[in-house]
Amino acid sequence: MKVYTKTGDGGETSLIGGSRVPKTDERVEAYGTVDELGAFTALLTDHLRGDSTLAETVDDLNRILSRLMTVEALLAADKEGREKLTPLPSETISWLEGRIDSLQASLPAIDKFTIPGGHPAVSLSHICRTVCRRAERAALRADAKFGADATALVWLNRLSDYFYVLGRMLTQHFGVAETLWIP
Repeated sequence: MKVYTKTGDGGETSLIGGSRVPKTDERVEAYGTVDELGAFTALLTDHLRGDSTLAETVDDLNRILSRLMTVEALLAADKEGREKLTPLPSETISWLEGRIDSLQASLPAIDKFTIPGGHPAVSLSHICRTVCRRAERAALRADAKFGADATALVWLNRLSDYFYVLGRMLTQHFGVAETLWIP
C-alpha cells in the first residue's frame, strides 16, 4: 500500500465518517495540532526513557500518547464518524488530575510564573504544554462549529496543566534551577 493517495492534492481530506472537507477545516486544524502534540510528547518520552527513576513518568507519558490518539480520532470525525467511535472515558480526567496532584505534592509552592529551561527535558515539557494549549484552542473552535467530545476538551485543558507540573518536577529531578519570572 502506498503512503500517498493523491486524493488530497486539491486541498481536501476525508474525515472519519467519509465527509470530504478542506484541509483548512477547523477539525483538521484541531486533530493536526493534537498530532503535533503527540510527536513532541514522544520526543519528551524518548528523553526520559533511559532514566530508571523516571519509569513511572515514562509510563504516564505512554498512556497519554495513547489518549492523544483517541482525542485525535474524535476530532478527525464528522458527526456520523463520531457516533461510531468510543468517547473518551471521564476517568481519563480523574486519572490525569491524580497524576498532577501526585507530582505537585513533591514540589515547593510558588507564587510566580516559571520560565522554561535549564534542561532539554524541561524545555520539551513546556513545548508540550504550549502545543497542548494551542490544540485546546483549535479543538474549542472545532467544537463551536461542529461539536466535539466534551471529555476530550476538558482532558486537553488538564493535560496542559500536567505538562506544566511535569516541567517543574523535571527541573527538580535534574537538579537545575527553577527560574521564576519576576517582572
